[in-house]
Amino acid sequence: MRLPRPADMFDRTWEWAQLTRFVSDTEPGASLGVVSGRRRQGKTFLLEALCEATGGFYYSATETMPSREALRQLGDAVGRHVGSPGKIRFAHWEEAIDALLSLGADRPMPVVLDEFPYMVHGAPELPSLIQRALSPRRRERVESRARILLCGSSISFMGNLLMGSAPLRGRASLELIVPTFDYRAAREFWGLDDLRLAALVYLIVGGTPAYKSEFLRGAAPARREDFDGWVIEHVLSPASPLFREVRALLAEDPTLTNTGLYHTVLAAVAEGNCTRGAIASRIERKATDISHHLTVLADAGLLSVEPDAFRQNRSAYRITEPLVRFYHSVMRPVYAQLEQVRPGRTERLWQAAQPRFRSAVAGPVFEHMCRTWAHSMAADETLGGMAVQVLSGVVHDPSSRANHEVDLVSMDADGNILAIGEAKWGDTMGMAHLERMEQIAAVLRAKGREPNAITLFSGAGFMPALRAAADGSGGRIQLVDLERLYHGE
Repeated sequence: MRLPRPADMFDRTWEWAQLTRFVSDTEPGASLGVVSGRRRQGKTFLLEALCEATGGFYYSATETMPSREALRQLGDAVGRHVGSPGKIRFAHWEEAIDALLSLGADRPMPVVLDEFPYMVHGAPELPSLIQRALSPRRRERVESRARILLCGSSISFMGNLLMGSAPLRGRASLELIVPTFDYRAAREFWGLDDLRLAALVYLIVGGTPAYKSEFLRGAAPARREDFDGWVIEHVLSPASPLFREVRALLAEDPTLTNTGLYHTVLAAVAEGNCTRGAIASRIERKATDISHHLTVLADAGLLSVEPDAFRQNRSAYRITEPLVRFYHSVMRPVYAQLEQVRPGRTERLWQAAQPRFRSAVAGPVFEHMCRTWAHSMAADETLGGMAVQVLSGVVHDPSSRANHEVDLVSMDADGNILAIGEAKWGDTMGMAHLERMEQIAAVLRAKGREPNAITLFSGAGFMPALRAAADGSGGRIQLVDLERLYHGE
């Protein structure tokens, strides 16, 4: 059975289909699903809507709750659900879990435990108890059709629930990660028709839906001319929830302790230090001293680790959330001044930050948008094949002993290079950009890895000579402007 998607739900069609398929399964026996994703992505909205549509049970744990009090609150929630408010009390977690299983005695029933990491913090034995409760031949499981959904925003914690020797490994029949919106979905969500304005907004707040629906209550710049004022009022103002959001993101993740050092690592990456050695050098630590912090930030979904397309054993770290990059590049260096509001000061600080914004925020985030396009939106004919991986890399030219950075390297399933590309947010691209890419293509040709196409991306457009060269290239030179980035393939 497919449940109709709620009218007030934007996108999330695929995620809704997976959830409704899971909870509508009529087979006997309780089943387990795990839902995760970074905070503010709409997981709770999805699960609450699911329970409303099916008459399911929803419970959200609260932070730092002693086990006894958590049992009392869960009992109250179950009591309200079955029409006996204040009458259900659980003596221990085994009893509580069996009561949740019993909710599915008559029909398939979603049973949602949201903020599950908070529950485990107060009762570390919970995963093992759930494992035992879901033993294949246990009567309480066999006679139940409860569809238990554990949800949490700590990606590392939720992922580890099902990994290695974890108690719940092999028990879940659904593992759903709710992602951020890509830049195309974000434009539609914000309702922005001006593509450059849509890109500017994405460069700062990315595709996190709660920033619009909850934090800003729909406030969006109506025109490109309003963008600076919108940033000043809704991002750089201490009165705005976005002002302290990045600090809250780290503070709310239970896997991140000593958040000061994690912020320092993120700041080093935001400055352009992308390798482990460069990050360690920037913060004056040994590379071995920050290995754990890099791993934790990657597990938390705040950093991505991407291999170099051309050099083995070399990886680049990138900040995944635009607002985190914006905070560390633009806000953190002047945070004290922004907190002390004075007439005209924020405007001056924002204007002074424009070079940092263009180089440390706009450039890297635009490159990410272009890699997303090449991976998920470009036609096979554009790249000369299906791109299954789009990376960046450094090409070494033995003849000149020079290293050439390549923003985009599109590769097929066999590792063959389909296309190489360059992305510039603020530059009108011309023949010089093409000549640089042709030089790199020649180096790759000599190594037996010649690309099918050269892709040039610009947020500012292309010079006539370059457009003419692309028109006469038979498709080998592909130019991607904002119109094509948002609407084309």
